[in-house]
Amino acid sequence: MTEEISGGSKGLLDSLGTFAATLAAIVQTRLELLSVDMEEDRAHYLSLLMLVLAALFCLGVGAVLATILIVVVFWDTQRILVLGLLAGLFLTGGIAAWLFAMHKIKTRPRIFAASLLELFKDRQQLVSKP
Repeated sequence: MTEEISGGSKGLLDSLGTFAATLAAIVQTRLELLSVDMEEDRAHYLSLLMLVLAALFCLGVGAVLATILIVVVFWDTQRILVLGLLAGLFLTGGIAAWLFAMHKIKTRPRIFAASLLELFKDRQQLVSKP
């Protein structure tokens, strides 16, 4: 009779050990996924920042040179009108870019979306088991 009790205890301890190992593996997997999400977001934002800075530099230099060229061409006839039109064009472009950037910030995907989805799936599986 004592053999049955000790055998049952050993089975329970093995089951608890397996449960703890499974739980630790789940936590480790989720933390690794969270780490990957953070790294992907960091790399994405860094590359986006570099592209934006390069684009702003090139567009700025190009705009200044184009403005100088157009003003020189129209220097004798309509220089004030040309400067006003170009200033309006650049201000309109800047405002449009600002509004587009604000739209992109508001509609960006949720951070850690994949991790949250996996945790939700884990919770659903644990709840659905009898």
